[in-house]
Amino acid sequence: MTWEKPWFKFYPVGISKEAKIPEVRLDELLKKTAQEFPGRVFLRFMGVKFTFRYVDELVDRFTTALADLGVKKGSVIAIMLPNCPQFAIAYYGALRAGAIVTTLNPLYTAREVEFQLNDSESEILIVLDVLYTSIIRDIKNKTFIKKIIITNIADFLPPLKRMLGKFLKKIPQAKVEAAPDIYLLMNLIKKYRPNPPKVDINVKDDIAVLLYTGGTTGTPKGAMLTHYNMVANAIQCNLWSGTRTGAEVLIGVLPWYHVYGQTVVLNSAAAMGGTVIVYPRFDVEEIMRGIQENKATLFPAVATIYNAINNHPSVKKYSLSSLRVGISGAGPLPLSIQETFEKLTGALICEGYGLTEAAPVTHCNPLNPELRKVGSIGIPLPSTDAGIMHIEKNEFLKPGEEGEIVVSGPQVMKGYWRKPEETRKTLIVMNGKIWLRTGDIGKMDEDGFFYVIDRKKELIKYKGWSIYPREVEEVLFSHEAVKDAAVVGIPDPSVGEWIKAYVVLKDEYKGKVTVNDLIEWCKKNLAPYKIPKEIEFRDQLPRTIVGKLLRRLLRDEEIAKRRTTT
Repeated sequence: MTWEKPWFKFYPVGISKEAKIPEVRLDELLKKTAQEFPGRVFLRFMGVKFTFRYVDELVDRFTTALADLGVKKGSVIAIMLPNCPQFAIAYYGALRAGAIVTTLNPLYTAREVEFQLNDSESEILIVLDVLYTSIIRDIKNKTFIKKIIITNIADFLPPLKRMLGKFLKKIPQAKVEAAPDIYLLMNLIKKYRPNPPKVDINVKDDIAVLLYTGGTTGTPKGAMLTHYNMVANAIQCNLWSGTRTGAEVLIGVLPWYHVYGQTVVLNSAAAMGGTVIVYPRFDVEEIMRGIQENKATLFPAVATIYNAINNHPSVKKYSLSSLRVGISGAGPLPLSIQETFEKLTGALICEGYGLTEAAPVTHCNPLNPELRKVGSIGIPLPSTDAGIMHIEKNEFLKPGEEGEIVVSGPQVMKGYWRKPEETRKTLIVMNGKIWLRTGDIGKMDEDGFFYVIDRKKELIKYKGWSIYPREVEEVLFSHEAVKDAAVVGIPDPSVGEWIKAYVVLKDEYKGKVTVNDLIEWCKKNLAPYKIPKEIEFRDQLPRTIVGKLLRRLLRDEEIAKRRTTT
C-alpha cells in the first residue's frame, strides 16, 4: 500500500495502534483469570453462578478425562451444544488437552452434521441428550466418531430447578444411559481429579478451532484458526470496547458455536474477567430482564436482536440504562435500528465487520459518536491492516475506488482445512504480508473508513447494470413501515436478472402500506434500473442464527416456484 494509514487519527483516546498480544494458548486466558479473580462470577446460567475458579477446575477435570479417553494433541473434538456451562467446559477442556475444537449448530440437519463430522474427521462428539436421540444415534456409524459424551442442558442446575424446568417443559430431555463408547459428562467430571497432562502447543502454528463457513454459496470450508489467532482477536475486541478488567457484565445470547459468539463473548470475557449472562436461546423479554437484573454493560449482538428489543411491546417496562456498549456484526446495522436502540438505552452501538476466516473481527466504528460514520463498517482494529484490492488482480486501489476488501493481521486464519487450492486463492502475499481476500466488495474513503457494498457473489446484473442488493435494502429500511428487507436477483434471459424485494412490515403498518407505496418510495430514492420489479410481503425473512440474511434461499425458492408454473 502506498498511502499512510489514515484511520489512526480516528482512534479514540487511550486506544493504541498496536495490540499487545500474549503468546499463550487460548485456554490459558481462562486459567490466568481464574488465578487473578478466583471468586469472580464467570457464568450466570438460569440463576446459577459459576466462578472462574470453579469453571477452571471443571475444565481441568474434563481435560483429565479426555486424556484418559485417548485424546492426543491434534485430535479433533466436535461440540454440538447451545450456550450453557457445559459448552465452556468442553471447549476449554478440549483445548487444554491439545485437541482441535470444531463446533456445530444444534439446529443442523443430519446431513449437515454428517458432513462436518466427516470433513473434520472428528473422533469425539460432545452433544445434548435430545440431539443424540434425534440425530446423532442414526448417523454415528457413518462418521469417524469413536466416542460420544452426553449432557443435559440442566445438568448443573439444582434438583428443584431441574424438576420445575421439566414440569414447565422449559428443559428438553431424553433418557440416555452410559454404554460402551457412550459417556455422561457429569460422570466424567465426578470421576476424574483435576490433574490434566501437560501438552506442548505452538500457539502461532497449532490449530485451536476448526470453524466452518456458512456454506450458503457452496460446500462449507473449515477455517483453521490457531491459538494465537483466537487470543489476538479477543484482546483486540476488548481494547476497542474499552473493557474494564473484572468489571464488565456481558449478555451472552450470541451462539458460542459461531466464531462471533466465541470471540466477542466467551473468550473476551475469559480474557477480561467479565461475567456472562448465558442464554441458550433467544427470548427478548428474558434478555431485557437479564440486562436490568444484572446491570449488564456490554451487549454484542446483531441488528435483528437490537431491532427485536426496539419493537417489543414491553420494552418500556425495563431499565436498560446500565448498557454501555453494543457491537453489531454479521450484517449491516440500519441507521433507524441504531438510533432507536441508543435512545432507549443510552448505550453506544456501533457497526463492526468480520468473517470466520479472521476470528472474526477486523473493523469497527469508534465508540465515540463524534468519530464514527454511520453506514460504514468502521476502521481496522489495532494491529490490523486493510485495503481495497482489484477484484481480479492483486493490485491495491485508491481511496474511493470499489474493489474487494482485504485484511491482514494476527487474527487472520492459517488456511482452509485440507483445501490448499482454496487457501492459495484466499490468502495472498503482498508487500511482505499475508492478506485475506474477504469476498466482500467495498471501498475506503479518504479518512480510512471502510464500506461494504455487497458480497462479490450476490451482485445483481440487470441489462448490464451492476446492482448491489444492500443498497436497495437500505432504501427500503429507510421507510418508516419497514421492519426487515431482502433483495435478490432472479435469472431472466431477456435482462440477465431482475430485482425482487421481500419485505416484513412493522405490525402497526400491516394492511396500511401497500407494495405500490414502497415502489414509489424506491422511485424517489433509487435510479430507475435499481427499482425492484416485484415486492413480496413476508412475516419473516430467512436468517442464520447470528442474523445473516440468507438471500440465496429466497432466490432458490423463487426459481423453483417459477419452474413449477411454467
